[in-house]
Amino acid sequence: MTTVSQEDKLKVLKYTNREKLEVFDQEFMPHVNSMYNFAYRLTFDEDDSKDLVQDTYLKAYRFIDSFERGTNAKAWLFRILKNSFINDFRKKSKQPAKVDYQEVESYYNSDDVDVPMTADLRVDALKDMIGDEVSIALNSLAVDFRTVIILCDLEGFTYEEMAKILDIPIGTVRSRLHRARNLLKEKLQSYANSMGYK
Repeated sequence: MTTVSQEDKLKVLKYTNREKLEVFDQEFMPHVNSMYNFAYRLTFDEDDSKDLVQDTYLKAYRFIDSFERGTNAKAWLFRILKNSFINDFRKKSKQPAKVDYQEVESYYNSDDVDVPMTADLRVDALKDMIGDEVSIALNSLAVDFRTVIILCDLEGFTYEEMAKILDIPIGTVRSRLHRARNLLKEKLQSYANSMGYK
């Protein structure tokens, strides 16, 4: 069993507490809106997005000593957020669905019981919206394709940065982005024709 000396412990700690706060405020906080937008595009839920961003910032602060000052903080944060999303998704997909029986009981005792509704609440929410076809088409893509479009076309990351965020080779980034754009183009073809584009 090896013991870690006090000197080795201090080498691991790169920043003082004051420097940590400085890095956090100057490098990480300017990206909070982009982080929320990315989280919302992944989760489609306002509360889940806020939780994901909060979790990302907690992890960023916790592991701030592994961040190299002067590198791309936004890409570093996006990678943490993406990994947190994947971990949460895997954990939730293994858990059985939870039902709030008080909510079910109050619904069946209300006047709304005879109102027809779909099983997918996103369909109900989107059916009354007019003209947001691009957003709907983007949200209908599989998460891998949606993510590369968001990172490249909305957030402006380079292929190299995207490869680091997604932890995949650059060639995979390029092919996935090409496929995602083609899928999006197919989904928007009839809308583009109706708007007079050829």
